Amino acid sequence: MDFEKEAVELVGKMTLEEKASQLKYDSPAIDRLGIPRYNWWNEGLHGLARAGTATMFPQAIELAAMFDEEAMESIGDIIATEARGKYNGYTKEGDRDIYKGLTIWSPNVNIFRDPRWGRGHETYGEDPHLSSVLGVRFIRGLQGDGKYLKTAACAKHFAVHSGPEELRHEFDAVASDKDLWETYLPAFEACVKEAKVEGVMGAYNRTNHEPCCASKLLMQDILKDQWNFDGYYVSDCWAIKDLHVNHRVTKTPAESAALALKMGCDINCGNTYLHILQAHQEGLVDEEDITKAAVHAVRTRLRLGMFAEDCEYDGIPYGKVACREHRQAAREAAEKSVVLLKNDGILPLSGKMERLAVIGPNADSRWSLIANYHGTAPRHVTVLEGIEDLVGGETEIFYSEGSHIILDRVERLALPHDRVSEACIAAREAGTAVVCVGLDERLEGEQQDTGNRFAGQVSMADKNSLALPESQLRMLRAVIGTGVDVVIVNMTGSAVDLKEFQETPNVRGILQAWYPGAEGGLAVARVLFGEVNPSGRLPVTFYKSVDQLPDFEDYSMQGRTYRYLEGEALYPFGYGLSYTDFAYSNLVTTWKGEGLEVRVDVENTGQQAGDEVVQVYIKDLESPHAVKNHSLCAFRRISLQPGEKRTVVLTVRDKAFEVVDERGSRFVDSQTFLLHVGGSQPDPRSIALTGREPVAARVASRPGMTKG
Repeated sequence: MDFEKEAVELVGKMTLEEKASQLKYDSPAIDRLGIPRYNWWNEGLHGLARAGTATMFPQAIELAAMFDEEAMESIGDIIATEARGKYNGYTKEGDRDIYKGLTIWSPNVNIFRDPRWGRGHETYGEDPHLSSVLGVRFIRGLQGDGKYLKTAACAKHFAVHSGPEELRHEFDAVASDKDLWETYLPAFEACVKEAKVEGVMGAYNRTNHEPCCASKLLMQDILKDQWNFDGYYVSDCWAIKDLHVNHRVTKTPAESAALALKMGCDINCGNTYLHILQAHQEGLVDEEDITKAAVHAVRTRLRLGMFAEDCEYDGIPYGKVACREHRQAAREAAEKSVVLLKNDGILPLSGKMERLAVIGPNADSRWSLIANYHGTAPRHVTVLEGIEDLVGGETEIFYSEGSHIILDRVERLALPHDRVSEACIAAREAGTAVVCVGLDERLEGEQQDTGNRFAGQVSMADKNSLALPESQLRMLRAVIGTGVDVVIVNMTGSAVDLKEFQETPNVRGILQAWYPGAEGGLAVARVLFGEVNPSGRLPVTFYKSVDQLPDFEDYSMQGRTYRYLEGEALYPFGYGLSYTDFAYSNLVTTWKGEGLEVRVDVENTGQQAGDEVVQVYIKDLESPHAVKNHSLCAFRRISLQPGEKRTVVLTVRDKAFEVVDERGSRFVDSQTFLLHVGGSQPDPRSIALTGREPVAARVASRPGMTKG
C-alpha cells in the first residue's frame, strides 16, 4: 500500500490549524475526517509500561545479558501482542489515554559508556555491536512483518546521550568524529537501515553544540540524507522547551517550535508546539513545514492500520495480556540472564540443605524486580519467595531484611543499623547465607521523571560512586564476619564495586541478578539451586574502582568500556561462569558472500546440561585507527547436553573489519586481523577467571577490500 500517498491526501484535506494540532503528542480528534484523538506516548522497554496489567520482563540491561538475538525478537513480539490486545480493548471502550497507543518509545540504544549513569540499565550495554544486533531484533519483534506495523518502535535517545542526568537539559555532549561514528551512532544506524525503525526520539542534551531535537547534523545530514530515514521524529518530553529555557539557542517558545520543526522534529512530546501557529504568523515557518510533519505523523498511523478495516492485528484479544505463555517467557529470559561472577564450588546449593538464611533489603523487595518504565504485573515473586517455593518444606529458611536499602535504619525510632544483629543471628543459625543487596529504580534511574508515579520519593538518578550504599555494606560485612558461607546476590542495573567480596574467602559465590522482572525471584532461586545452569554474560564492564574511570562528563571513549579500557577489569565485558565446562576446537574461517564465515566446534565437557554464549572478537593488527583492545563482532547462544559437541557457524560482517579515523571516515585499513572465539573475551583477566582461553586464528582481509 502507498501509505505516503494516502497520508498526503488525508493531510491535504486538513486546515492549517488541524495540521498543527496533529504534531502534539496528545493529538486531538478531527471528527469530520474520521480521525480519532491519539496519544503518541507509550512505553515498552521490557514490557508494556504504565498502562495497567502486562507481562514484565527483566530490565533491558538484563535482556542484553542473555546475548540471545532470537529471544530478543520474540520478546519484542510479545510486547507488541500485548500492546495490540490492550489497544483493541481500550479503543472499544473509547479510552485513548496516554500509554495506551501503538507507538512504543523503545528501545533505548544509547551506549552505556559510564556505570555511574542512572539510566544505563535501560540500554543494551556498552558495546556497539551487541546494542545494534539486539536493538534490530527487538524492533523487528515490535513491528512485525505484516501488511501493517504491529506496533511502531522508536530508537532513542538520538544521539550521544548518557548523562549526567541532573544536567541533561543543558548539557553539551562533545564527541570526536571518531567516537561519534565508531561508538555512539552504529546502533542507531542499524535500527534505521536494517530494522526500518518507524520512530526516532531526540535526546535532551546538545551534541557537539547543537540541541539533539533541533540538530542539522543529526536530524538532516545523518538521519535523513545519509540513512534515508522515512519514519517520524519525536522530541524527548519537554526537550523543545529546553531550546530557549536551558540551551538558549532561541529566545521564545515560537522560535523553539520553529527551529525544531524545520530541522525535522515531527511530534513534540511536551507543549511547545502549541506555539507553531504563532511561529507561522511570525513568518518563522511556512505551511509547507507544518504539512510535511503532519504527513509524517499521519503516515505512521496509516502504517499501523489505525484507519483501516483490514488490519491483521485488530483481532488480537485482551486475553493475550500477561497470559501464562508470556509470563513463562519472562521467567525464562531471567534465567538466561543471571550472571555467575564467582563460585568456589558452593553453587549450586543443595535443595536438601537443612537450613538457609536469606538476608538483605532486596531479598523480599518488589522494587528490585521491576526496574523503571514498568507495568503492573499480575504476580510478583521475590528472591525470598522464589527460594521458599523451590525448597518447599525441605529447608528451614531464616529471613532478615538486614538493613534499609539506603537509610541507616529500618525503623525510624530505632538506633542506627537496627537489623544488622538479626542478620547475623540468622546467618549463624543457618550456617549458610544468601545475601541480596543492590539498588532499585529509585536509586539509579531518570532525573526528575515526572511521568513516574513515584517521582519525588527517594531518588539518586546517577550514582556518585560504584560502592553499594553504606547501610548495606555495614550489614554485609557483619554477616561475613560471622564466618558462615556467604553467597551474594547483587541486584543492580549497572556495575558496582564488588572487589572486596571477590577477594573475601567466605564469600564463596556471587550472582549478578540485575532487575529480573516481576517473577524473577523464581529464576534467581532456580539458578542458586542448580535447576538452571547460569549462562548470562556481562554486557558491561565491572571496574575494580571508580578511579579507573575518566570524568563522568567527558564523552571521549579513551579509557572507557572494554574496547578502550586501561588496566584490568574486575569482571570483564562478556564474562560469566557456568556449572559445567565447554571446550572449543577446529576453528575454520572462510570468506563468503555475507562476510567471513566462522566455524568452530563447541563441546560440553562437564556433567550438566547448559547454555554457552559463543563470542567472536576481532583485532586489527595494523591500522593506527583501530580500537585499543578488540571488538565483539559476532555471538550466538547454544544449548548442549553433557558430552554433546556441535559445530557452530557464525558470520563476521565486512563492517567489522573497518576502522574509523579522526574525521569519522570508515574504511578497511589493514590486511591482517586476529580473531578469538570462545566463551569470553581473550583478555588476561577473563582467561584467569574462567580458566579457559579462546581459540584464535589470523585472518587476511577479503580480497578486493579497499585498503586505506
